[in-house]
Amino acid sequence: MAGHSKWANIQHRKGRQDAARSKLFSKLSKEITVAAKMGDPDPEKNPRLRMAVKEAKSQSVPKDVIDRAIKKSQAGDGEDYEEIRYEGYGPNGVAVIVEAMTDNRNRTASTVRSTFTKNGGNLGETGSVGFMFERKGEIVYAADVGDADDVMMAAIEAGAEDVESGEEGHTIWCADTDLNEVSTALEASLGESEATRLAWRPTTTTEMDLEAMQKLMKLIDALEDDDDVQRVTTNFEASDEVMSQL
Repeated sequence: MAGHSKWANIQHRKGRQDAARSKLFSKLSKEITVAAKMGDPDPEKNPRLRMAVKEAKSQSVPKDVIDRAIKKSQAGDGEDYEEIRYEGYGPNGVAVIVEAMTDNRNRTASTVRSTFTKNGGNLGETGSVGFMFERKGEIVYAADVGDADDVMMAAIEAGAEDVESGEEGHTIWCADTDLNEVSTALEASLGESEATRLAWRPTTTTEMDLEAMQKLMKLIDALEDDDDVQRVTTNFEASDEVMSQL
């Protein structure tokens, strides 16, 4: 029975991972469709679409899924999605930004508000926490692409503003308006990135203990489980000890 139980647990975990991956693919496809619908369906002529396709490829989204998402934008009978940003507070007063894409504003607002409330947070007004972040371009490379000095030099030459290097990899930051240009320059020197996207970078952070981090993770998981939510960003800061216990 122990073996069967272990197999059941493995299958359950795999099922959850597959479901999460399917949900991620769906959200990335939605971004591609919206980007193509708002501009040119050719990624080379549409910077936002190019970034969306690049992000999808970095997450191993199949080419046929990407192609279908672009074609859907030209069908003329697809859903009209609206981009909305929600701001609020999580456990310990940590700032939370929720980026959503929806065809029903009332449904999404109700779900996001309820999720905050059920998980120890509070949904605020637009601008309530946004001042704690800057809109930036974020480009992520694996650790084995080079050492910190090499990546720093490549980033400087590409026109980036800052680099954060660690055991898990390198995160390169640039002005949001320069993301397409900087990422293209980095491709020439470092190769394909793991992720290229617009992101919210915290300017101030909130220190979290283990209990607060556990509550925050539940809030983030619940928000990201919503099909309308594209991305969740917070300004938490936690020690290595706390993160290792999560």
